[in-house]
This record gives sequence, structure tokens and C-alpha cells, in this order.
Amino acid sequence: MSGSQESGAARADDAEVVPVPDGVRRRRLGRPGTGTSGDAQVIELARAADLARPEPADMPLLRRRREELRSHIHEGKLDAVRRQHSLGKLTARERLALLLDDDSFTEIEPYRRHQATGPGLAGNRPHTDGVVAGSGTIDGRRVFVYAQDFTLFGGSLGEAHAAKIHKVLDLAVANGAPVIGLNDSGGARIQEGVLALNGYGGIFRRQVEASGVIPQISVILGPCAGGAAYSPALADFTFMVRDTARMYLTGPDVVEAVSGQRVTHEELGGADVHGSASGVATVVHDDEESCLADVRYLVSLLPSNYLDPPPATVPTNATDDYRPRLAELVPVEPNQPYDMRDVFAELADDGEFFELHEGWARNVLCALARIDGRVVGLVGNQPVVFAGVLDGPASQKAARFVRFCDAFGIPLVSLVDVPGFLPGVEQERGGIIRQGAQLLHAYCEATVPRIQVILRKAYGGAYIVMDSRSIGCDLSLAWPTNQIAVMGAEGAVNVLYRRDLAAAADPAALRAKLVAEYTEEFLNPQYAAERGLVDDIIDPAETRAAVARGLAMLRDKRKPAPARKHGNLPI
Repeated sequence: MSGSQESGAARADDAEVVPVPDGVRRRRLGRPGTGTSGDAQVIELARAADLARPEPADMPLLRRRREELRSHIHEGKLDAVRRQHSLGKLTARERLALLLDDDSFTEIEPYRRHQATGPGLAGNRPHTDGVVAGSGTIDGRRVFVYAQDFTLFGGSLGEAHAAKIHKVLDLAVANGAPVIGLNDSGGARIQEGVLALNGYGGIFRRQVEASGVIPQISVILGPCAGGAAYSPALADFTFMVRDTARMYLTGPDVVEAVSGQRVTHEELGGADVHGSASGVATVVHDDEESCLADVRYLVSLLPSNYLDPPPATVPTNATDDYRPRLAELVPVEPNQPYDMRDVFAELADDGEFFELHEGWARNVLCALARIDGRVVGLVGNQPVVFAGVLDGPASQKAARFVRFCDAFGIPLVSLVDVPGFLPGVEQERGGIIRQGAQLLHAYCEATVPRIQVILRKAYGGAYIVMDSRSIGCDLSLAWPTNQIAVMGAEGAVNVLYRRDLAAAADPAALRAKLVAEYTEEFLNPQYAAERGLVDDIIDPAETRAAVARGLAMLRDKRKPAPARKHGNLPI
């Protein structure tokens, strides 16, 4: 850059603060000849004079009316608020106050009213149209939110109501911030007909477009019926509160009319049903306060969007952390059960982890945690439930979690102790091949850092599916108790030596001898390591440190996705 150019740049950027009367906003004024108007100071002083003039006589009245209207909107209909409280439910604004940081909420379109003229609507046009929408912060981080207001039209969704949710979703994507929906609605507003259905479609389309771009959280705090139930199903996480939340496509009356089966709202679509049977609910709580507190905690573990890293905390020196209790928690005998949650706690910073789908498909665990201050996704077989076998629901649960972590740049740590896939006619007819392939597909396409730790047994196709080296894990670690094989020694001997055992004078003695020989040759801990399928055999007490070192080594991993529109997940 030439000297004259440098001088010109300096003059253009230079500025001075010009004194102005008290109460007037100060601004930077350039020196004459730099391209800034020399009349700027005069203009500023003129503005000051305008501010000093008496306000119009009707301004106090207009201001008072505005404040009265805002107060009326915020207070709501007192009798409807009392009914809401009598049902054990908070109002939309009370919920937002619990969810968001104090005084951080910025509301959008509080004056919005429907324009419909259907039965019961022409003279009934409350402001907000039954949904409070806007943005706030959680621990200082920006989120976008909407809370359906059951005290107005039962929280039903009409055209104006939907338009506000559309705007929140659009703003969340544009700003790269998580979106949280607090659902408490009777469903589509019947009087608005197809416009209400069109509003739902707009929500669903935006949710799909936002999938993998920003985290989406749905919180069910009341009814969520009909087409409205698809919104939580499309979200990344769904929270429900017992006794008050219910979610279904068709209610008890329709079920009885069609099938003759009588069922209560809770039996059909209550929180425990979706938390343990259907798997729709990610987390179930007893009350709204603890539920919303847990949503805040979850947000603290999530990145704002797919381009941002997950929020990190101060490193905990995990790379040098020795945990001898791990060797005590896991029995050496491959058939002895233990709780994989205890292993998760030993690996995670401060023993804290956020478990997802705790009541559904309990034979596999999925959780978010921090190791050395950085967020990771933990996947582990659960030996205390069905010996940790993989079945259809467990495969789907883990696949969904793996895909979420991969979408948002969260490294994966898979803790393997699996005897195989659950055998049986019901499993085969239920689609175990297709469901297991979902987990296989999820791991294979994941580009985030991936670490596998084999604690004990890893048999058959389940070993492959649980992020083995063959499907692309970056680092495979194994304990000295690991057994990687097509099947266990007993099963292998029964298949390989069926005729010899049938002809033996002492089948039991021969079987014991053959099992010992098979175990020594094929199930010894060195077998896979000698063939490059395991990177290291580690002391169980060093697991946390070894995983932390592996994560540090893989922190800058970059693996571009293949050039294609998208894969075809075996749904």
C-alpha cells in the first residue's frame, strides 16, 4: 500500500467525539473533507432540539393504552389461567420464565390475531392467537422458542398461530440457534379447516429442512393430538411430563369407535407409554419444573448449529486419569451381568452423563457426556438387560443417536459387550435385519471421530455393527478380557464338533476339552490385535485416559462426505 493511500485510509477511519447536549445519543463525526458531511454536528444539535420539545398531548394516553394492552396480553384470561393451574399445568409464559434466563425473552408478534370468521371466531380474536413466540437465552446462549397457550382456544393451531411458529423456525435457522417448542394444544383449529392443516404442513417442512442444521427440541406439556404429533416425532429430542402430557394420532373415542377397544388417554399416549413402549419420548419427567430444568441442561451439551462445536468446559486432565474401579465393576466372566451406566460414570467428567431413552430399548445405552471438558456421545451395550443383545428397538435407538451425533460434530465412543443379535421368530418377522442395518448404516456414514472400546465379548454380526474397525472406527481399544469371535466357545464347539460329541463315550469331558482349546486359540485377547483389528490392549483402569488421548488425537479429523444427494437409509 502506498504512503498516500495509507494517509487517506487513516483520515477516513479517524473520528472524534463531538460534545452534544445531555440525553442525546452520541455519534462519531468525521473531520471535514473526509467524505462525512460537515453539517453532521448541526443535524445532531437539531435532533437534540427536537427531543427537547414537549411531546404531543395525546402521547401519554397512547403510551398508557399500549402498556394496558401489553399487561392484558401477559396476564391472560384469569379464569382460564386458574383452570390451567387446577390441571397441574403452568401457563405458557410461566414455562418460558422457567426455561429461559431471567429477562432474556424477546417476544415477536404479541399482537397477532386470527382473521378467520368461522363459528365462534368472528367476535373472539384474542392477541397472540394461542402461542407465545420469540427468542431468549439459556446460560447466555441464544435459542428460539414457542409456547402454545392452552388458555386460548385450547392452544389449537390456526393460520395465524402457525405463521408465528413458521417465523420462529425460520429465524432459528437463519441465526443458527436451537429451537424449542413447548406443546400444549388440542390440535388443528376445526373452524379454520384446510388453513390449519396447511399451517401444520409448513411447520413439518421447516423442521425437515432444519434437521441436521440446528438442534430441535419438543416438550410435551399437555395434549398433542392428531397431525400435531408429527412435530415432536421430527424433533431431535422429545420431553414429556407424566399425567398431563399425552400424544397420539387418534384419541380414545376414535379408537373405541373403530376397534371397540376402550382405552384412557394415559394408556393410549401417556408419557410412560412413549417413554418405554413406542420410543417417541426421549426423556420423561414427573413435573414441569424438573422437565424444563433438564431441557436447559441438554442445551448446555449441544452445539448451536452443525457448524459450531459443542460447548466445552475446562479440561479435567482426563488423559492422566487412572480409574482402578473400572476393573472392579466389570466381572471377568463373560456371562456375569453388570450395569454399563457405572462404566459411563467412570468415563465421564464428574461422573455426569445425560441418558436418552432411558426407559425404551434398555439393552443399549445412549448418552451425552463430557470427557476432558468436551462433549461426546456414548453408546454401550447393557448386560443387565437381555445380556446386552441387540434387537430391533435397540438398533433403531442407537442408530438415531449415532446419526444425531454425526450431524452435529459430536465424537462417538462405543463401549462393546455384546453376545450377538437376539434370535427368534418374532425378531426375524419384525424386521431385525432391516433394523440392524439402520445401525450399521449410521455408523458407516458417520464422519466424526469414532472410538471403540471392547470390554468383554463381541460376537458375530453384532461386533461388526457396534462400530468395528471394519466399518470405519478410527481407534479400537480392548481390555484383556476381550473375546472377539463369530460366536462364543460353547456354541462354536457344538457346531464344529457335533458328530464327535455325539460319538464320544464322555461327551461332557470332550466338550470341556474342546471349549478350552477353542477359547485358547480364538478367544484370546491378542488374536484381533495381532491381525490389526484392535489398536491396543489396555488396562481397564486406563480406559478414561486412553479414550481422552484418542479424542485429542482425532480432534482435527476431517472426512468429507461422498458426492451424492443422500444415502438411502434402510428405514
